[in-house]
Amino acid sequence: MKKITIAEKIKNYRMKNNLSQREFGKMLGVSAQAISKWEREECFPDITFLPDIATALNCKISDFFENNN
Repeated sequence: MKKITIAEKIKNYRMKNNLSQREFGKMLGVSAQAISKWEREECFPDITFLPDIATALNCKISDFFENNN
């Protein structure tokens, strides 16, 4: 069973909300390159971004940590 990662969840929610990486980055005050790195698991967003990420993506912080297979 493959577990969905936080990176995949960020990407899936972003795409569900029809946001480009650039648009999403602007909402958070980070670059599109930063969003790309998050989604490719090259790095992860600082934990302090989680409330803003959840708000921008119309979800709850806990959605990123729930175990979905």
